[in-house]
Amino acid sequence: MKNMNFIRKLPIPMDIKEMYPVTSQMTAVKEKRDVEIRDIFTGKSDKFILIIGPCSADREDAVIEYILKLREVQEKVKDKILIIPRIYTNKPRTTGDGYKGMLHQPNPNEKPDMLNGVIAIRKLHMRALAETELSCADEMLYPENYRYLSDLLSYVAIGARSVENQQHRLTASGLDIPVGMKNPTGGDLSVMMNSITAGQHSHTFIYRGWEVESSGNDLTHAILRGYVNKHGQSLPNYHFEDLQGLSDLYAASGLKNPAVIVDTNHANSGKKYLEQIRIAKEILHSTRHSNDIKKLVKGLMIESYLIDGCQKINDDDVYGKSITDPCLGWEKSERLILDIADVL
Repeated sequence: MKNMNFIRKLPIPMDIKEMYPVTSQMTAVKEKRDVEIRDIFTGKSDKFILIIGPCSADREDAVIEYILKLREVQEKVKDKILIIPRIYTNKPRTTGDGYKGMLHQPNPNEKPDMLNGVIAIRKLHMRALAETELSCADEMLYPENYRYLSDLLSYVAIGARSVENQQHRLTASGLDIPVGMKNPTGGDLSVMMNSITAGQHSHTFIYRGWEVESSGNDLTHAILRGYVNKHGQSLPNYHFEDLQGLSDLYAASGLKNPAVIVDTNHANSGKKYLEQIRIAKEILHSTRHSNDIKKLVKGLMIESYLIDGCQKINDDDVYGKSITDPCLGWEKSERLILDIADVL
């Protein structure tokens, strides 16, 4: 391959895990959290999930500070809400250009370094679990990289651009934690439903050079994130009629554990991040007017960081402000979490 320079062979996940091992205490915390989360998706618990955090994890210190704040508010709402922090360490880029996350660039102002990126994202997830006792969520942009974090994550999202990809679907079928399948950018819900079906079934396929057999993941579910029409306009799919329509699709599908997490940003907000507050409250309003919707909606996905908005990458970055999509700042985020708890 004349156009591809093989820089170095990366350590396999087993080696990285041996270099940076989790403690027995961390394992116990994650296992307890996994049971709590499973109970919500299977309907045994009526707690509400909030998957909340920065659009992209760009620096360890700010992300940990943010999650420590989440830990404090989690204690206040623990009877009603289970918080899963977003630590999204690899980011899809529509054109392929731009910041692709800590996996690619542990320091956004320096050139890509995948080896140090793999180490950086593992250390970040380990710190979050050890210091806050909150196991976190990440996006599975590269299915073959999941095992670098498999002993740390409690939730995985498959992005709108990846949801049609067979390797993502088959890998999801081998995970034992919830996997959310986003609707594609074009909005066709049949694509999302087919992806959920694939995730819930067993398969034999190639993974990391092995022939593997998955048993199916009954916690594979939907994420509604809005869509873009043929004119490039963002359109939402979080309204009452959208949620009722998804409930009807699930009823006709025969899928296990019908569930949806609603993404309040992206095309649902048209990337107008302040709209997330109104959207979250409208979704909760819908759950109060339909028992089917109440059973279906297991939680929300919210983009939030220390400082409102977003910024360009440069040497004078504002600490705790997103360098990808704009996010709610902490004060607005905390108020929203408490408001959600009040109406649940």
